[in-house]
Amino acid sequence: MKFQALLYFVLSLFGCDVGKSTFVDRIVHDGATALDSRTVVEAGVARFECLRSASGQCYYTVFPRECSAARAKDAGCLARPIRRFAVADGDTRQIAGLRDFRLCVSDQDAAAVAGCRAPEPTARWAPL
Repeated sequence: MKFQALLYFVLSLFGCDVGKSTFVDRIVHDGATALDSRTVVEAGVARFECLRSASGQCYYTVFPRECSAARAKDAGCLARPIRRFAVADGDTRQIAGLRDFRLCVSDQDAAAVAGCRAPEPTARWAPL
């Protein structure tokens, strides 16, 4: 996977556009921002940035793209995330090799359930 990221980087030096996606997630509870997160995917490298989290952590669950909203009720799909991890408030994490995925972000550490939501009332999951 690191080779793939290096290849995309070299291609970008020659002016080849490999695409870039930016996803912003915000969760607001009672007018206060509970979560503010930005994820940038470029050249097969995903950068997860936890801008603000009321709990001190942004909790990420990465699913295969086939776990779309239409299949979100499929418990088997949600039971097999690609990755689960936390990023501290104000910190970032970079992962090479992630290209086509579905992402859920929360300010609470809870397993994703149907519809990409954490159990109420602790938080709401924000699908990308």
